[in-house]
Amino acid sequence: MLLLLVLLPFGAAFMAACMPSGSRHRPAAVSALATLAALILAAAQFDPIAAGEVPKEYHPWLPTFGLDIILRMDGLAWVFTMMVLGIGVLVLLYARYYMSKRDPVARFYACIMAFMGAMLGVVLSGNLIQLVVFWELTSVTSFLLIGYWQERNDARRGARMAFTVTTIGGLCMLAGMLLLGQMAGSYELEKVLAAGNIIRAHDWYLPALVLVLLGALTKSAQFPFHFWLPHAMAAPTPVSAYLHSATMVKAGVFLLMRLWPALAGTEAWFWILAGAGVCTLLIGSLFAIFQHDMKGLLAYSTISHLGLITILMGIGTPLSVVAAIFHTMNHAVFKASLFMAVGIVDHESGTRDMRLLRGLRRAMPHTAALAIVASAAMAGVPLMNGFLSKEMFFAETMIVGGLDNWWMSVVAVLMGIFSVVYSLRFISVFFGPLARDLPETPHEPARWMRVPIECLVLLCIAVGVMPERVIGRILEVAAGAVLGPTLPEYSLAIWHGVNLPLMMSVAALGGGVLVYLLLRNRFELRERDRVPLLHRLKGAQMYESTMLALSSGAAWLLRVTGTRRLQPQLLVLMCAMVAVPLLLARPVHDLVTPSLLDADPLFAMLWLIGAGCAVAAAWQAKYHRLTALALVGGTGMVTSITFLWLSAPDLALTQLMVETVTTVLILLGLRWLPPRFQPEYLKGRLPLGSWLRRSRDLLVAAFGGLALAAASYAVLTRPGPASLREFFVAHALPEGGGANVVNVLLVDFRSFDTMGEITVLSAVALTVYALLRRFRPAPESIAIPIQQASDVDPAVSQKPARQARDGYLMVQAVYLRLLLPVMGVIAVYFFMRGHNLPGGGFVAGLIFATALIVQYMVAGTDWVESHLRLRPHRWICLGLLCACGTGIGAWLFGYPFLTSHTAHLTLPLLGELHLPSAFVFDLGVFLVVVGTTMLILVALAHQSLRSRRMPGAAASAPRSTSLSSLAPTKEIQ
Repeated sequence: MLLLLVLLPFGAAFMAACMPSGSRHRPAAVSALATLAALILAAAQFDPIAAGEVPKEYHPWLPTFGLDIILRMDGLAWVFTMMVLGIGVLVLLYARYYMSKRDPVARFYACIMAFMGAMLGVVLSGNLIQLVVFWELTSVTSFLLIGYWQERNDARRGARMAFTVTTIGGLCMLAGMLLLGQMAGSYELEKVLAAGNIIRAHDWYLPALVLVLLGALTKSAQFPFHFWLPHAMAAPTPVSAYLHSATMVKAGVFLLMRLWPALAGTEAWFWILAGAGVCTLLIGSLFAIFQHDMKGLLAYSTISHLGLITILMGIGTPLSVVAAIFHTMNHAVFKASLFMAVGIVDHESGTRDMRLLRGLRRAMPHTAALAIVASAAMAGVPLMNGFLSKEMFFAETMIVGGLDNWWMSVVAVLMGIFSVVYSLRFISVFFGPLARDLPETPHEPARWMRVPIECLVLLCIAVGVMPERVIGRILEVAAGAVLGPTLPEYSLAIWHGVNLPLMMSVAALGGGVLVYLLLRNRFELRERDRVPLLHRLKGAQMYESTMLALSSGAAWLLRVTGTRRLQPQLLVLMCAMVAVPLLLARPVHDLVTPSLLDADPLFAMLWLIGAGCAVAAAWQAKYHRLTALALVGGTGMVTSITFLWLSAPDLALTQLMVETVTTVLILLGLRWLPPRFQPEYLKGRLPLGSWLRRSRDLLVAAFGGLALAAASYAVLTRPGPASLREFFVAHALPEGGGANVVNVLLVDFRSFDTMGEITVLSAVALTVYALLRRFRPAPESIAIPIQQASDVDPAVSQKPARQARDGYLMVQAVYLRLLLPVMGVIAVYFFMRGHNLPGGGFVAGLIFATALIVQYMVAGTDWVESHLRLRPHRWICLGLLCACGTGIGAWLFGYPFLTSHTAHLTLPLLGELHLPSAFVFDLGVFLVVVGTTMLILVALAHQSLRSRRMPGAAASAPRSTSLSSLAPTKEIQ
């Protein structure tokens, strides 16, 4: 159930993303139905959770490293899940009427549902690393939501700012989680929470605490990272209502509550959280008073209330934790309703500027009543939900602070006063004479657009009037998940008699009204745009200055060390190759010296030939590229023989086929290079600087190559652990279903690595094709195959030598086309035997690709495409699907990803066959290798004759030519 709960939003996001951009009803309906279904599933779990059960799902992934997919739902997770899904349903309904017809609505619903799924993943994660993954996914999806209106500069700026700050905090949190896992001995959440005493006594506690709190404070916009939240108001109002009431900013608060048993109870915890919370509370509430934008006011009020919750968590007493959880729920309810009310005002009047708005209760009385009630809850007016949790906050600051820390009570009262002031300013737009100079004539919105606000406001009143009956049991279950079964004594009654917390509430309400009247009458609040004393404290400006300094520093470093020339980059690389082995000179000497004494003279002679080919290729690269390519192939042949010498036939065969394929592809790529150096330049005398530079490069290349060769030889000849070799030999057949250990390693033991390699190979092929397809020449500029030239150009047909050559090529074409079925059978043979004998999907794919290349060399890619009907893109897609399907199939049957299983079949005539699931994975490798090779071939071959023109070529001429029709040119030579 928990896995389905997380996957439902992602499934709805995928469906919405596949819908047309202009579609409005279908993505909204799919998103709302998926969220409602998840909400019903989550609500059904309350009774078991209230009875003490903790639903949990465990899916093994990398158990050796302690990385498993664990989902668990205790009371705290249930409350946050209900907030995410409950307010999510209302926001989706509200967005249906808010979003414009001109907006790409399908993308909006796809992003918000993906964000919902990521938030559920954070809440339900039972593994620390898994929690960090979903945490960063919330940053990515919130970036897409905040920057939804891509054409607006403020949206792009706000999205970048939010993403940068929260992602840096997330990376710090990842380091902290790694330390926590090491201290607790496990990354499983339950074990970490149970190891609180061990963690607090560990030497790594303080750095781990700071790193984890950086993640929480950046996500919840706490000082000094609070500046990103107001700039995120550039997002559509449904996004603001969702992200800043129940989801994104509450993720940091949730993390503090989740890790409270493991990290709380120390002075460092108290001072970091209490200090950040107090600064955030005062700065946020004071800035909120002087905002002119209604959403800006709500943004800073959100910062202030998050600071209140952070203070409660920093106090660290059981009762303060209960108050923090209670206020988190209350804040989510009234803040979501206020944001949606602002959206209605903006939607119906065309502005959110409070200097222009007034008297809106005359034009939209229902919206005004709802906004006033929600503002009363935000201000902490009695009989509202905000009053109860704020009174608990006053009580905690008074009890914990006492006479020694009286400043905590003063700060609490000041926050209460400021919250009343900005709440009064917020509702002031509904009073007075109706404004006449608004962009649009205000009026009530559609009926269903108001329903979400009505539901939330009704909940504010219900909790404020009947707190024990409405939310008492829920608060008890949520607090029990953090504090354990023993909860502190607290009361949710409306009236507790005349006491100090009540007096503090009265002082906050009265002082707030007085301060509002003073500011409004004496300082002309409506005309002020700066915050007294704090107007110079601009976190956003500090962020922009920091980013500008980093960009300038990076540009300077690039100017100093960077270059577009390849030679300086290779020089740095070769110097590193010289330096690194020198650091390991003693170990390398100990390993190489005895190995060189036992070297076979014939083997040494073989590598002298390979070294000679390499040096000659480097020497000929500037003068005769075709010769250099042949010499490089010589080094490849020596490498292949070396593998064979060392009893590695699989690698030898693979190397041989790779050399064959790459030689043709590089030969086609040579035509993209500029012409070779002119002989006149080569005959001239080089200046002294050039000789010195070449001498330096020669020495660096020689020493770098020798050092790297020595290190490689030492590593390869070093006796490895016998246990590792024996393990693979012993387990290849019983667990991998094959006797060829090399192939079993590739398709079973390290199949995940192989799948990554074929994915990268596919990406490279698609990138090459995408880059070169834009240079596809016009049909009239393409040379036609040589065998058709005699029909087009009479001058060619009159030359006997050319006619003889044409006939010879046609005879070649007949024989070479007969190689296709033969090489196809050879490819099948090596593919089928690969699991038990040298071969496999990679080698078979290269063999079959070579067969296709031979056909291309004779007739060109058009003949190959028209007669063989090859579609390289489909081959790549099908290959990746086969590889991924094999892994997912094992996952669905309860085994780790890409676990291999063998089925034994008895067939007539053939007898008993064993068919491992790795066969399908190997088939995917085969398809990807063939598809990528042919795609690169097509991309290069279509462009290889762009600069060549043949007179008389018809417009309908083929769009490629055969390699055999290319006359030798200086560029290739």
